[in-house]
Amino acid sequence: MASFSFGAGNAGKLVRIPLYLLGRLATILIPRSRDEWVFGCAVGIADGALALWDRAAVAGERAVWLTGGARDAAEAAARGIPHVPKQSLRGFWRTARARVVVVTHGLGDVNRYAVTGAFIVQLWHGIPLKRIGLDSAETTRSPVPVASGAVSRLLAVLYRRAQRGIRLLPAASELVRGRLESAFGLDHESVLVTGEPRVDVLSRGTAEERRARARAAIGEVAGPLGAGTRLILYAPTWRDGEPDPAVPTAEQWTQLTEVLTAQDAVLLIRSHPLGAGDYTPPAATDRIRLLGSDLVADVTPLLPGLDVLVTDYSSLAFDAALVPLPCVFLAPDIEAYGARRGFYGTYADVAGDEVAPSWTQATGRLERLLADPGERDRARAEAAALSARMHAHRDGCNTERVYTAVRAGLTRGRTT
Repeated sequence: MASFSFGAGNAGKLVRIPLYLLGRLATILIPRSRDEWVFGCAVGIADGALALWDRAAVAGERAVWLTGGARDAAEAAARGIPHVPKQSLRGFWRTARARVVVVTHGLGDVNRYAVTGAFIVQLWHGIPLKRIGLDSAETTRSPVPVASGAVSRLLAVLYRRAQRGIRLLPAASELVRGRLESAFGLDHESVLVTGEPRVDVLSRGTAEERRARARAAIGEVAGPLGAGTRLILYAPTWRDGEPDPAVPTAEQWTQLTEVLTAQDAVLLIRSHPLGAGDYTPPAATDRIRLLGSDLVADVTPLLPGLDVLVTDYSSLAFDAALVPLPCVFLAPDIEAYGARRGFYGTYADVAGDEVAPSWTQATGRLERLLADPGERDRARAEAAALSARMHAHRDGCNTERVYTAVRAGLTRGRTT
């Protein structure tokens, strides 16, 4: 079952209003330090927060990671990262004292009640294709049917006020910058085209080195792989708590398995961490393996080890374009999803005109990509062109630019 929906999240926000007010009072009384940092990330010790942590550690910044559970704490300990539970009194105190607060998803990545007055760095977790934040009615959807319009307006006010504290939000390009400014209700000075720290791993070293590292990491979590085995990742996006509508039928599972076997390929299935879907083939096969967030918190470093990405509306398509990686777009609910969530630009701007409505068509497309070198080259060229439109920086230095921007912002804050 899915673990989260906007309705449930918004109901929680309304219930917690008194706690937000108490936290605001506490942050007025508790003085912030001049140099402490706290980090948090909804998916674990990963993503852009980890990239920026490593850079801050090199610089000797005083920092602590706020963990969301035992798994995060164990991972932090294994990496030698100082950490405290974000929901504890210590987590509240460290957040309230921190000068810099770094998050990747939302303020709940740290102790959400103690962020007011901090220099908030919102790294976000992907270039948005579907509308997010203030640009999407889903963000402020009322959890109750009574006076839903008034409740939605209240939630919009609360959301805008919370995001107002963001001092730095990195953007991949000027095109993405406009989307983020609109979604978070931020001014031009707060959203900088530095590139995303989370994708630096896709630009560092040679292509051969990146692929070798990624293949080795995939083998460790997904099981042994043949030297020539091609890897396909299926990564659907989140549907606000609803199951993925693209789960294959028994006939489609059979067709897919036959193609994978004939082409010496393995399909890695990664359902969204907040989504749901039964991806158990009717017949056991090592050609189809799960690669969920319980195995890999951040799939981005693994992209160079893949040969094809299959997705629908996920921002992973933009990350994969940096490889560049051929992409098959599988979107059985394009009209309903577009009507409910909406897109920045049009879906065709990213997916082109060959969108599969089911696994039957997607499997046919996969077979052509795996069997025809010319088709693969054309798909890679399309991915490279998408990357050129969406990413202003591809030099592996995004994290450095973000860190420099944070230090510059702190310096300005001390002199104004």
